[in-house]
Amino acid sequence: MEEGAEQTGDHEGQCEPVLFTWEEIRIHNGRGQGREQWLVIDRKVYDISEFSKRHPGGSRVISHYAGQDATDAFVAFHNDKALVKKYLKSLVIGELAPDQPSSESNKKKSLLEDFRELRCAVEKMGLLKPNHIFFFLIFLHILILDAASWLIVWYFGISLVPFFVGIALFTIIQMSWFQHDLGHCSVFRKPKWNRLLQIVVINVLKGLPASWWNHLHNQHHAKPNCFRKDPDLNMHPLLFSLGKTLSVELGKKKKKFMPYNYQHKYFSCEYPPLPCSAVGTPPNNHYLCLCVYLPRYLESTWFIWVSQMNHIPMDIDYDKNEDWVSTQLHATCNVNQSMFNDWFTGHLNFQIEHHLFPTMPRHNYWKAAPLVKALCGKHGIEYKSKTLLTAFVDILYSLKDSGEHWLEAYLHG
Repeated sequence: MEEGAEQTGDHEGQCEPVLFTWEEIRIHNGRGQGREQWLVIDRKVYDISEFSKRHPGGSRVISHYAGQDATDAFVAFHNDKALVKKYLKSLVIGELAPDQPSSESNKKKSLLEDFRELRCAVEKMGLLKPNHIFFFLIFLHILILDAASWLIVWYFGISLVPFFVGIALFTIIQMSWFQHDLGHCSVFRKPKWNRLLQIVVINVLKGLPASWWNHLHNQHHAKPNCFRKDPDLNMHPLLFSLGKTLSVELGKKKKKFMPYNYQHKYFSCEYPPLPCSAVGTPPNNHYLCLCVYLPRYLESTWFIWVSQMNHIPMDIDYDKNEDWVSTQLHATCNVNQSMFNDWFTGHLNFQIEHHLFPTMPRHNYWKAAPLVKALCGKHGIEYKSKTLLTAFVDILYSLKDSGEHWLEAYLHG
């Protein structure tokens, strides 16, 4: 078949497609000779070796599926699948042989079939369609509270009480949640409108590049908690030792970049305030430095705790090439719904639904949750949902546990 693959060009225009086996596809994962990258979508085999470099969602996110079936990931990430498939036509090099299953043998066929039925039901229920009024009110409340915070400080000065009232109203973290919605193309049906408003929110209002965020965050959703594929795990091993498998591996190699057995204690301090000069504030004006940087520090702390409460306590390992549902459920958990939790987390308390349907507007997560929970119950997959406090505490417990695994392997492994 390798010889047939090389002759793919000779088969163009012929009725008989070139046929491949999973064994042949698996070795084209970008790491072998020639670094070719193939993947499968709906039984068709695509050569993405060159296309990955110009992939709109980022080169790495599509490359993470090289040598694998990417059908469910493709469906999850693209709203206008018919349009995208037009661009994929030139990349087709063949299809799976008739005797080959539609996905790898280690993936749960019945689970995938039920999930695809669930997705069809979700689409028919209109749960992937955004409510523009909802997002308009979200954006409006961000602008109003943001303006109010600056007006208070401007009118009353930067004495202690007005300053802290201003911080209380300062909703820069809510901008993060909103730009996150835009990055997932869940505010507007057309991607270009999401991208344009995302640039306004994150580039102009927050001062961060949208392309940087999307490049990293798309990878996280493609392979959550998979080391070397999920950028959110890049803090391992320089700052933290994460998960039992990675921690034991690190300990056996006798590597110690940090005292990992104490990482649950220094987790809260991993993002210390920058020096005043770093934010353009005169070093001798410490009070003004506090006024400028404290809101940013509070935002980063808020964001880190919320974003990690759903992932760090879950399974962290190398990519096992599990099916889409298992990949997402093993890496995510929920936080119980309440009006405060929804607002405080930007609806990321519904992390399971968000990961299974990344383009779903957040106001529909609660409607999809019972359907997902029923699917998990049918297939014996744990659907974890916690209180907000428990989710925060579990971060520390999991860090303590992985730190102890590292220490044991480091001393006795």
